[in-house]
Amino acid sequence: MKRVASLYLPHWSIDRVVRSERRTPPPPDALGPAPIHAPRPADRITGWRPGARWAKGGRGVVPAFSPGGTPLVTAHKIGSRVQIAAVSPAAAALGIAPGMALTQARASVPGLDVRDADPVGDRADLERLAFALARRWTPIVAIADPDSLFLDITGVSHLHGGETRMAGRIVRMLARIGIAARIAVADTSGAAWALAHYGKASGAHSAPHSPTSKDRMDGERGIIVVSPAAHRAALSPLPVAALRLDDEALELLDRLGIERIDELLALPRAPLVRRFGAAITRRLDEATGLAAEPLTPIMPQQPISVERRFAEPIATAEAIDHWLGGLTGELATALAREGLGARALLFVAERLDHQAQVLRIGFARATRDAAHIRRLIARRIEEIEPGYGIETLALHIRRAEPLGPQTLGAALAEKQTPDLAPLVDALANRIGHARLWRQRPVESDVPERAVAATPPLDPPAGDPTRLKLDDVRRLDERPPDHPWHPRWPRPVRLLHRPELLDHVLAELPDQPPRRFTWRGERHQVVRGDGPERITGEWWRRGAERDAVRDYFRVEDEAGRRFWLFRRGDGVRPETGDLGWFIHGTFG
Repeated sequence: MKRVASLYLPHWSIDRVVRSERRTPPPPDALGPAPIHAPRPADRITGWRPGARWAKGGRGVVPAFSPGGTPLVTAHKIGSRVQIAAVSPAAAALGIAPGMALTQARASVPGLDVRDADPVGDRADLERLAFALARRWTPIVAIADPDSLFLDITGVSHLHGGETRMAGRIVRMLARIGIAARIAVADTSGAAWALAHYGKASGAHSAPHSPTSKDRMDGERGIIVVSPAAHRAALSPLPVAALRLDDEALELLDRLGIERIDELLALPRAPLVRRFGAAITRRLDEATGLAAEPLTPIMPQQPISVERRFAEPIATAEAIDHWLGGLTGELATALAREGLGARALLFVAERLDHQAQVLRIGFARATRDAAHIRRLIARRIEEIEPGYGIETLALHIRRAEPLGPQTLGAALAEKQTPDLAPLVDALANRIGHARLWRQRPVESDVPERAVAATPPLDPPAGDPTRLKLDDVRRLDERPPDHPWHPRWPRPVRLLHRPELLDHVLAELPDQPPRRFTWRGERHQVVRGDGPERITGEWWRRGAERDAVRDYFRVEDEAGRRFWLFRRGDGVRPETGDLGWFIHGTFG
């Protein structure tokens, strides 16, 4: 018999907000007691271990949200109205409900904590949770609505100790990572969904049928397990809203005085269809099992790979290159079919002794050019040690990006900008991708933070400070200042870390040094310019609140130019210890 579990996350949006804030570390100089952090971040979902000690009992379970905490809501804008999207238990206890106007909620609860709703993020995290459940608990997991999942546990519950124990482990593990959950198990998807959402509130744990040892309903723990063929009796006392009807049908039923499912089941079908249409009878049949409700399981994207197995092993570079041509062609076809381009792949040659020879190939830009991929791999075939022979060749895509239809080749186009991707790929695969990069400006006054490394051909990042249409700052039509202002030149070579100088002779408070020693070599300064004062970014670290650096451009007797700074302003001791450092060189 088919068994379906419905996992209901009543405070999914709020739990995501609370967990994200628990993962955000406080500033180092924050006053007050140390905050209580969440047990683990969301990325541990993929590493669930149902057999762990903490999963077998209720010890160490952290509630997702304390009912007595600060009332928290999320809000979104619909037209010109800003209304509540989700509420925490504390906010619900104060009378705030989804759909209420934000102004009304703030008027009734002055200390209300409001955050922006993120339906896209909620959906993405719900899909991640569904994938995690499918990998560990049951292969068929479907998304029912924005805060519910269906799990087809037919034939798998005995692997986890039975239905009741399996449901309890799932609820406790979600509570462990700060997510409130309720789960119900029944013969049909509709019955499981109804019991998970309305079972406790409607008293489903006191259904008229007598529960057996297999029919355990623990509403206090958020677990409801209905024994086989008993779901109709469990549905009877539930409200009609448990049938997932639209608002119009629910309003009409309320006007007719029909509040419970058993009252609806007692009515003749023909008048129901004439009055409400076929939707209400379809939902009734799905909930009671008279009509099938197929689930649409989530399907994780399978990695793209192609391989070639040989009846007789090969051992020469010519043979490997010959079969590599066919593999790259098949890989390009598979990538084009998915609309993707490869950014990183593995070329695996498996020997007869089951030892794999692996070549890692990267690309500066997404590509599915079979000739280019073959050329990059062929240059490194000599790195493969065939041993007693190779029996399998395979190409595995490690990272891919969307890639639309490719344009005509350079031979057919009149004018085309030279493509640097083949050159960058050839260099990067020879010397390593970490050694080939370009500089990207970053908005910061601290020199070591004002530059970042980025892949050579990556497009520039979008503007993170995108203004709204009604923002008054849009009236300023001046172009934004570049992070590297030409009035403040920076050295061509910036050291990874400033290096301490020895034997420095300088006048305080604002004169460049006359001489200094760097890496054992003494330099006599003949010219100097400065100081350029740079203060610390106090909003990043409390230790930078009073920090000061005075930078000087100096030239020694040999014509070499250096960028030096003194830590401290020379007047106030809290600004620095007056140590001298070199941060870069010009030319």
